[in-house]
Amino acid sequence: MSEPDDEQQHFEHEAETPDLDERRASEAERIAEALVFASAQPVSEAFIAERVARGIDIRAVMQKLKADYAMRGVNLVQVDGAWAFRTAADLSFVIRRDENEVRKLSRAALEVLAIIAYHQPVTRAEIEDIRGVQTSKGTLDVLMESGWVRFRGRRRTPGRPVTLGTTRDFLDHFGLEELRDLPGLEELKGAGLLSGRIPANFNIPSPLMSDELTEDEDPITQMDLEELGLLPPSGASTGD
Repeated sequence: MSEPDDEQQHFEHEAETPDLDERRASEAERIAEALVFASAQPVSEAFIAERVARGIDIRAVMQKLKADYAMRGVNLVQVDGAWAFRTAADLSFVIRRDENEVRKLSRAALEVLAIIAYHQPVTRAEIEDIRGVQTSKGTLDVLMESGWVRFRGRRRTPGRPVTLGTTRDFLDHFGLEELRDLPGLEELKGAGLLSGRIPANFNIPSPLMSDELTEDEDPITQMDLEELGLLPPSGASTGD
């Protein structure tokens, strides 16, 4: 009688395994959903993986959640490898934004932001060369304060100028998953953002595929931040 009992237990265990896996996956979805919902910033897959059961395919979990929310008023979107809930694009017109949420950018600031987005890593001198006019510190300050532009590193050239790039907040605000989702030449023409009489040799550079430093960039150091006025000098007195 013992052999049939053992065999029966074996089959019962096999029958329970799919249910167990399904419960673990379902619980992982609930945890991931809660983590993203509760966060003001996009949440990385690594952060989610640390909080669910081992062996869970986080990418599969997030893709399933994305599909579940695809037709709802809020969508689960990917932003630079992280995840966030955002209002469905076709419903954005019904959301009343705080008038003070984001200061309206000047034409100069928009031009500088576009140059940084498409040409990053780029220095201030290179921005001025592209625009043909000097760029005021105030314009860059506005973009920094908005959280859309950041210091990337320092160029390995004489004077070691600071390089600029966009941030994850920039991608999030403009609904881009990654930099290569920036509109191309034909898309800009179709949106009426470029004149039909642009020069024949005009082109838009391909944005970076990665956020990593390039071969001609060094990382920003503590000393660089002090030099740029972003941190007080080391050992400096903070007051009497």
